[in-house]
Amino acid sequence: MNIDTCRDQADEKNGITGTVAGFSGVRQFNRCHRWMGRAAVASVCALSCALAFAASPASTVTAAPASGAASMVRPIPPLLPATPAAPASASQPASAPVAAPDAGRVADPRRALLMRNTFAREVTRRLKVPAVDQAAYGVRLQAALAAKDLGGLAGEYVVLVDRNAKVQALFIYFRATPADNWQMIGASPVATGRPGEFDHFITPLGVFEHTPDNMDFRAEGTMNQNGIRGYGKRDMRIFDLGWAEGERGWGKGGVSQMRFQMHATDPDRLEPLLGIRHSKGCVRIPASLNVFLDHHGILDAEYEALVASGQSLWVLHPDRQATPWAGRYIVVVDSGRKTRPAWSPAPGSKAHAKMPAGGDNAD
Repeated sequence: MNIDTCRDQADEKNGITGTVAGFSGVRQFNRCHRWMGRAAVASVCALSCALAFAASPASTVTAAPASGAASMVRPIPPLLPATPAAPASASQPASAPVAAPDAGRVADPRRALLMRNTFAREVTRRLKVPAVDQAAYGVRLQAALAAKDLGGLAGEYVVLVDRNAKVQALFIYFRATPADNWQMIGASPVATGRPGEFDHFITPLGVFEHTPDNMDFRAEGTMNQNGIRGYGKRDMRIFDLGWAEGERGWGKGGVSQMRFQMHATDPDRLEPLLGIRHSKGCVRIPASLNVFLDHHGILDAEYEALVASGQSLWVLHPDRQATPWAGRYIVVVDSGRKTRPAWSPAPGSKAHAKMPAGGDNAD
């Protein structure tokens, strides 16, 4: 069915049913607490930024801006080394977590950029994006947020996806204050909607909020009739973004409702194809990136607000290490590139050879 193309019903029917049943009773309670969580996060970020930046000078290294965007790009700090991790200082032992508070019990927002090192250690499928492209995508991110009256967003991580057929990449960004440029934490290949076949949508553009109003769930890890685990191996998290207007990629086109999600895919047969359009409209991501986003709560600002209010959410693992700079937005853009950049290579023939018959029909 068109309206639910992003749910792999053959693979995950039980998981979805359990999720809906388990959380239908708390939806009203969730909504009552969402504004409280947002206010708390905003207050912490404002206090943190004020304390941190009053004591430290701004960096002065400048990245080369993209063409046409020079006036929009401010000086940005250099990238922290990914591997090995940044050396420890006397005030910050090597074992100190990224989010360790200072003497005033405030987590310095500049430390959010240390997540680059964690990304490099934990995410196996990474893209080495040049500084000029990092800056250009930061400008695109800011433009997309500003178009939705979110131009002042800061102090939290944001996920950006370029659905362009020549790119197919996901980026994680952060900035401490609205006056700063968006800084890239890491990037990975993805697969977005591939038009040309029935029930395949073009991944929608826009700013999408990750909220418990569309409660996430976890993969069962079961295979469909084509031997594909549509949501990936068991326990992978499905980031559910709710209903969205999607452009039909078949027939005469037009727009229909689709269920928009971001999730892992079959690790053996379809993950090697990340880097080209290959889904039914959702955003497929590497399994290691799925675990990274989940374990560190990169997009869990509103989920953590519910936990702070006293709720227990089964979808959140008890051993997670939630960041104090959790965000809630996934932004999808199209860069309009006509040629594939060297930093985002397409999968080779060996990857295509792993795809079984009917693999194109998995979400």
